Amino acid sequence: MSWNMRTERTRNLWKGCLTGALGGFVGSFAMGQFHLLVHRAKLSTEHSGEDSTVKVASAIARHIFHHELTPRQKEAAGPIVHYAFGTSVAAVYGLAIELALVPCTGWGMPFSVAVWLGAHVIAVPALGLSEPVTESAPAAEATEFAAHLVYGAVAESLRSYTRKHLVR
Repeated sequence: MSWNMRTERTRNLWKGCLTGALGGFVGSFAMGQFHLLVHRAKLSTEHSGEDSTVKVASAIARHIFHHELTPRQKEAAGPIVHYAFGTSVAAVYGLAIELALVPCTGWGMPFSVAVWLGAHVIAVPALGLSEPVTESAPAAEATEFAAHLVYGAVAESLRSYTRKHLVR
């Protein structure tokens, strides 16, 4: 089966969702590691306040479970939200690739930019979970953009590889 020939590739939405989710999970990990490396190198500016993922986790706990998170719970809940979001978005991306019946181009860069723009630039500030990007330091925003590029590249690379070689 040739991956490059549109007529020879079989559409399978579950496989697309699964491989996208796997890519998104690993991409979320890679993004976190990128943030950690930048922080250790002190290349980014310090940001104050709670991370947007912790704010989401706190809101879910408060409004759905009627429970306030302890500091220790917040420490665990932030990464859970991060991984859940990254995995879910990439699962939808995997479905979209299957529906289009064309291989993705650009090593996931269009996907990366779409997630950065849709989530980081528009949705998160609109929901009051962070300040608008126009109010943050350019170095911090450059780091966020680069982190999203890492996420998308890893997510697409793993999605494409697993779909082509492991989940045919």
